[in-house]
Amino acid sequence: MLAIRPNCECCDRDLPNGDPQARICTFECTFCASCAETRLGGRCPNCGGDLVLRPTRPAGKLERFPVSTERVTKPHPACAGA
Repeated sequence: MLAIRPNCECCDRDLPNGDPQARICTFECTFCASCAETRLGGRCPNCGGDLVLRPTRPAGKLERFPVSTERVTKPHPACAGA
């Protein structure tokens, strides 16, 4: 099950369900388009996978499986000093 995280793991920008700026990698790490393109070069700093548009989850699935509110506390190396 895809767990859509509500924030960019790099800059902590809010990325609600359906946000066209949200990007994910193969392991579902979540970033905003700005960080994905400018800081990360379109590649995930965790797995090296390509960052692609994050799919929108249907409302029914969001009700049954709410969005994770867990925050990433360790900054990614590519985002350090940002």
